[in-house]
Amino acid sequence: MTLAPEDRWLIGLDIDGTVLTEDGRLHPRVASEIRRVRDLGHEIMPSTGRSVSMTMPVIDRLGIAPSYAVCANGAIVMRRDKDAPVGWVRDRVETFDPRQVLTTIHEHLEGASYAVEDEEGLFRFTGQFPEGALAAGRLQVEFEDLLDAPATRVVVLSPDHAVEDFLAVVERMGLHKVSYYVGWTAWLDIAPDGVNKGTGMEYVRQQLGISREHVMVIGDGRNDIDMFEWAASGGGVAVAMGQAPDEVRAVSTDVTGTDHEQGVATALARYFQG
Repeated sequence: MTLAPEDRWLIGLDIDGTVLTEDGRLHPRVASEIRRVRDLGHEIMPSTGRSVSMTMPVIDRLGIAPSYAVCANGAIVMRRDKDAPVGWVRDRVETFDPRQVLTTIHEHLEGASYAVEDEEGLFRFTGQFPEGALAAGRLQVEFEDLLDAPATRVVVLSPDHAVEDFLAVVERMGLHKVSYYVGWTAWLDIAPDGVNKGTGMEYVRQQLGISREHVMVIGDGRNDIDMFEWAASGGGVAVAMGQAPDEVRAVSTDVTGTDHEQGVATALARYFQG
């Protein structure tokens, strides 16, 4: 279906804990509802902390062909290009010098593991990461080897810290010139200053010419807070998953069911009745 530009919506979906359950399952009802909204003529796309290589298989599982995908918490925006070797090109890439932030954290967190993602999606890492936690492209190196290459993202994993303790340590660090997000466990994502899912979605919105009032985002994590604030500030819709932490729900405009209750499908059916 072809909609007039003024009628189209831009819908950004977090992946883990939102489109997929936390254990990686895709419910048929969620996939079907996403495709139904796509078929109405709206632009529905991932907006995720995942790397590019871990995002593309999810798009394939969903059976959709969005024009864009926001990856690495907004540091990389992919654009579909049928003439490109893999059907996608990096349309926008934001990087930063990771040296200061890495050395600062290294002084505060004994025993942590570190990874740096470059603009090509390669993770250089030191320490221990669970299998599948990083992209397929990964190279184990010494800590000093992480300091020099421009980064789209720094990941810090410190499983010996409770989430509350980890948050307290992060706050004490006084990190500047970066944006950071703490996940469900002691997992810290660090992005270039001022770069987040919201800035990535705004870039896509401008490219597609969709109005600010016609944006919806759905997510469940602290790295969705900026995206929620961006959507809500322009008169759009920000839907928190039912299991989202209180600080995420606090900046949402609506709350749906949990990932196991197929909350994405419920929200899409409520807002886009077709």
